[in-house]
Amino acid sequence: MTDEELKQLIESNARTAQAMLDAMTEARFERQELREGMINLQNAVERLTNIQEGITNLLASLDEDRPTILRKLTAIERKVDRLLEQENEESTKSE
Repeated sequence: MTDEELKQLIESNARTAQAMLDAMTEARFERQELREGMINLQNAVERLTNIQEGITNLLASLDEDRPTILRKLTAIERKVDRLLEQENEESTKSE
């Protein structure tokens, strides 16, 4: 092998090694971006889980309060009915 061929082989190996190093650096950056994306995804899932828990608790609370609300609405409805009956009786008496 001549000196020129040896020099070309060394340059070729150097270019190959540099290309491999560049590829490794790029892969490292991509892995870092992937890690950051996974962390963001985990945080988002955690927030969604907390929101879902809150909604579940709210719905459970509403289910517990429903009978009380229905009783109050029924009481209001009865009072309105009585007032309307009284109004009808008074208007009938005044005619």
